[in-house]
Amino acid sequence: MQQKQQNSAQAAPEQDLTQQAAVRRQKLADLCAAGHDPFTITKYPQDAFSADLKEEFRDLPAESETGKVVCLAGRLMSKRIMGKASFAHLRDAKGDIQIFAKRDVLGDEPYAAFKKLDIGDIIGCKGEVFRTKMGELSVRVTEITLLAKSLLPLPEKFHGLTDREARYRQRYVDLIVNPDVKQTFIKRSAILRELRAFLDAKGFLEVETPILTPFEIGASARPFTTHHNTLDMDMVLRIETELYLKRLIVGGMDRVYEVGRIFRNEGMDPKHNPEFTTIELYQAYTDYHGMMDLVEEMMKTVAQKVCGSLTIPYQGQQIDLSHWERMTMVEAVKKYSGVDFDTVASDEEAIALAKEHHVELPEIPTKGAILAEFFDAFVEANLIQPTFIYDYPVEVSPLAKRKPSDPMFTERFEYFINATEFGNAFSELNDPIDQKGRFERQVAERKKVEPTSKAQVDYDYVTALEYGLPPTGGLGFGVDRLVMLLTDSASIRDVLLFPTMKPLDQ
Repeated sequence: MQQKQQNSAQAAPEQDLTQQAAVRRQKLADLCAAGHDPFTITKYPQDAFSADLKEEFRDLPAESETGKVVCLAGRLMSKRIMGKASFAHLRDAKGDIQIFAKRDVLGDEPYAAFKKLDIGDIIGCKGEVFRTKMGELSVRVTEITLLAKSLLPLPEKFHGLTDREARYRQRYVDLIVNPDVKQTFIKRSAILRELRAFLDAKGFLEVETPILTPFEIGASARPFTTHHNTLDMDMVLRIETELYLKRLIVGGMDRVYEVGRIFRNEGMDPKHNPEFTTIELYQAYTDYHGMMDLVEEMMKTVAQKVCGSLTIPYQGQQIDLSHWERMTMVEAVKKYSGVDFDTVASDEEAIALAKEHHVELPEIPTKGAILAEFFDAFVEANLIQPTFIYDYPVEVSPLAKRKPSDPMFTERFEYFINATEFGNAFSELNDPIDQKGRFERQVAERKKVEPTSKAQVDYDYVTALEYGLPPTGGLGFGVDRLVMLLTDSASIRDVLLFPTMKPLDQ
């Protein structure tokens, strides 16, 4: 009996939704029968927006007229019927504004039609802007036009669309009922605009490189594969834009960047989505120190312009973008684990230290690879404020230039905020002989771990290097993680309009 009552309670909202949808469809049928099909309307002379009117008349006193007649268009978000006069709220692209409908002004038939409107309907209305006795800027409508009928009811006003899975799947509803979500994506657009403006001002040229590539490279990231029918060949979706962009540096385009969609056939969590956006940039005649300076200036500039401050609240932390710490990986590991890898003489000694400190051994346990594992185990979680970690082992940096003073390390850095890696950069390896050897070792190691791997060496890129790549600094960073930081969003899915989701029928 109790289970039956629970099932009945669960079914009630769905049944109610079906009934509401049926009522709305009948209203549409009645409109069509009367010759008022809203879906035949092709345009509306919208000439004003809510936020602009509120700004224009922000000093207008209560109970004042403006004499300004406007045409607004948007979605009906609330309605209060009060006999011969009613109030409603219209939501347009810039916010909400109150409309005032009066039977004596509209006329009997249009007022009756207004009363039959449903929350969610798209309407256009014409009228004079005024401020009510209660002080709310409003529009006294003289005409109302139904532009599109909403056949499904919006979620309850006070409950909203709170199921996160439903919000991600039905982002269109999420944007309607949760205005803060829309603001996140407006800010995302502003962030991208400021990033482009910053790089353009520095003399960088925005370019586009292929998304479909002819083969899988030896990197650890797993690609998505597809098949080109005309060429009868398998292809992969790119996992990075790096190698094409550096070909352009070889060709004499000294400063280039790409805002690129990247695809990796890997796991999903609050920081990872299989499809995401990066910016990669390359600058000739500079090194990784030059890239550090550029990152710091870029982050400060974008944060100040988009957020108006260099102190950014993020998930309970106050992130201070005005100060950036710089440490080598060896220094950071020593600071947080107490182990000084400058004194480690061999791979065997590093293996013993890893076992002693319960650090997971990498597949190929060299001293450099174990140093990187120590960093993951002891350091990253402590890097809350902006920090550059530089001088990475060569084993984990196949595309970075070796340090002349210590060839076991490379001129590479990553930068971290709130215990999360935000970007990766190096002095680019421009020695074609060294690069060819690293590529071949990388592919061999990949196939040793994964015998069925189809990874190949990009010999055309090696050929490009043989023509001469000038000393170059390169940087790649995730746009989505930056948006998460500057919008105080906990999950990458909160900053992607349509994140990857498993279909409901699966």
